[in-house]
Amino acid sequence: MKKSFVALVGRPNVGKSTLFNRLIGERLSVVDDRPGTTRDRIQAPVVWRGVEFTLVDTGGIEPLEPLRHKDTPALAEASVDFVREIREQAEIAIAEADVIVFTVDARAGLTAADEAVAEILRKLIGQRRRLGKTTPPIIIAASKAEAQAPRDASSEFYKLGLGEVYPVSGIHGDGVGDLLDAIVAAIPPQPAEEAAPDESVKIALVGRPNVGKSSLFNCLIGEKRVIVSDVPGTTRDAVDTRIEFVEAGTDGAIGDDSGATPPWPHVTSITLIDTAGIRKRGSITPGVEKWSVLRAFKAVERSDVALLLLDATEGVVAQDEHIAGYILDENKGVVVVVNKWDLIESAEKVARTVQPVAGLGLLTAQMQDFLKLVQERLNFMAYVPVLFVSAKTGFRTDHILPTALRVNEARAMRISTSDVMRIVREASERHAPPTRVGKRLKIYMAAQVGVNPPTFVFHVNDTQLVHFTYQRFLENRLREEFAFLGTPIRLIFRGRKEDR
Repeated sequence: MKKSFVALVGRPNVGKSTLFNRLIGERLSVVDDRPGTTRDRIQAPVVWRGVEFTLVDTGGIEPLEPLRHKDTPALAEASVDFVREIREQAEIAIAEADVIVFTVDARAGLTAADEAVAEILRKLIGQRRRLGKTTPPIIIAASKAEAQAPRDASSEFYKLGLGEVYPVSGIHGDGVGDLLDAIVAAIPPQPAEEAAPDESVKIALVGRPNVGKSSLFNCLIGEKRVIVSDVPGTTRDAVDTRIEFVEAGTDGAIGDDSGATPPWPHVTSITLIDTAGIRKRGSITPGVEKWSVLRAFKAVERSDVALLLLDATEGVVAQDEHIAGYILDENKGVVVVVNKWDLIESAEKVARTVQPVAGLGLLTAQMQDFLKLVQERLNFMAYVPVLFVSAKTGFRTDHILPTALRVNEARAMRISTSDVMRIVREASERHAPPTRVGKRLKIYMAAQVGVNPPTFVFHVNDTQLVHFTYQRFLENRLREEFAFLGTPIRLIFRGRKEDR
C-alpha cells in the first residue's frame, strides 16, 4: 500500500523539528534553538491507530523580503544563505503531501510571517487544484503550548481560515495524541495491500564537508531532493530516498568482467542516504553540527554499502582515512568515489587518453596516479573499487550504483566448505603455517559461518600461533579465488580449548 505523505511546514523556529521527533518517537531531525536548523526534507514512518504514513519535516519557509531588501533580517539566522533553496524544498514537500500540518508558535502568537506562509500555502494548493490534482487538507498545530496561556491564545490562529487548530507541545507531548487523531482522520483512504518488509539495498554517501555528496545524491536520484551549495556543511541531516534502479546489463560495474547481459532488465530497490559532512573531531562544533555528525555515523551503521566520497582536487587527506576506518570498523561494503574529476581532466581528454587496466576498467594516466595514492593512504582496505566521477557534469556517475550493487552481492556471497578447505590446503602448501617455540600452527577445519560481511571460522590447535601476517595471507588467498569486491571479510580463529 502506498504510504500517505504528511508534511510539517511553517516559518522558521516554530518547533517543527521538535514536534517531528515527538511524532515519530525518536530524535531524527536536528533540533537547535537557532532558527533555520532544518534545511532538507527529512522523512520517517509513523503508525497511529493502525494507520501508517510518512511524516516529512521541512526547513522553515521564509518570505523572500530578506533577499530583496538587505536591511530586512532573515528569520532563519542559521541558514540565511539558503533561504530560497529551503523554500524550494518545502514547496516540493507541499506538492507531494496528502495532508499538511501548518506549524505555528503558540507562545509568539499570530505573526506577519505566519500570514505570509499561509498565503504561500493557498497559492500552492490553488496550483494543485488548477492542475486537477487533489488538494490536501490543512491542520494547524500550535506548537510550544506547554503552558495554559498559549493553549488558550492558540484560538487566534483560526483567523488564518485554513483549518482546525490543535495546541501541542513537542517537548512534553501534550496534545500530540489529538493531533495524530486529526492527521489520521484527514488522510485519504488508500487501497489495502499486504505490507512488505524493507529489503532495499541501503547505500550511504559519506565524506568530508563539501566533497559533493548532496550534488551526487541529487544526480543519482534524478531529483533535487537536498540543498546543494559551495558552503561546507550545507547538509545537516541524514536524508533517505527510496528508488527503483533498473539495470539493463552489467556494463559500467567494476568487478564484473563477464560482459553478460540479462535477458530482461533487473530492478533493485535502493535506499540512498545523504549525510552531513564529517569533519575531524576537534573541528566539530557543539550543538547542531555534533548531532549531524552523529546522525551521519548512524547512517553508516544502518547501511549495506558506503560510498566514500573524495575530492579529486584535494587528494586523500587524513580525515578521509579516519572516515574509511570507521566504515571498516562497522564492517560495511565500500566504494571509493573520487568526485569533481571534471576539474582534473575534461571528458574529451579522458576519451582520448584512457587505456584499459585489468580489473579496473578504462583509466587515464592521472587516474592511475590517483588510484596509487588511494591504495597507499587506504591500504587497510585495498579491496575497494575506486571510481572517478563528476556529479556536476554526470561523468561516469552511471557506474556508481551498479558497482555498489556488486559490492552488496559480494557481502552476501557464500562459499562451500569444500572450497574453503581446498584454499586452506593450497595456502599451507604455498606458505607453511608459522611456528612458535618449535610448535607449528595446524588448521583442522575451516568454513564460512556468516555473511554481511562474509565470516569464516578456522579451528586450529593454538590461537597464539596465528600471526597477523598469516591471517592476511589467508584473507588474500580467499580474495584471489572469490574477489569479495568492496567488502571486508572476517576471519575467526578458535583453539581446541575454545571448541570444548
